[in-house]
Amino acid sequence: MNLVIEISKKEIKEYEKLKIISELSMIREKNKLFKRKYECSLDEFEQKFASRDENFKEWDDFIEWTAYNESEKNLIEKLDEIENAQDINIIKNQPDN
Repeated sequence: MNLVIEISKKEIKEYEKLKIISELSMIREKNKLFKRKYECSLDEFEQKFASRDENFKEWDDFIEWTAYNESEKNLIEKLDEIENAQDINIIKNQPDN
């Protein structure tokens, strides 16, 4: 007996959005940790960092914080793309060989 699953395109969009929201939540928490640690925004930290002597720990944090910040922006864009998606294609899984 083959199981048939029925799912709407709206449900697929919601599922995809939930995956991104979950990832976004984790990234936002990382950004909050850096904001608390340095008591400033990433832009403020970058200005302070540029005017001081080199500190490798701060440099590492700056690189990591910047990456999380970019990831957050990218995920927000992806959420918008999913929300505005007009076409959704369902791809059948290929049987394992």
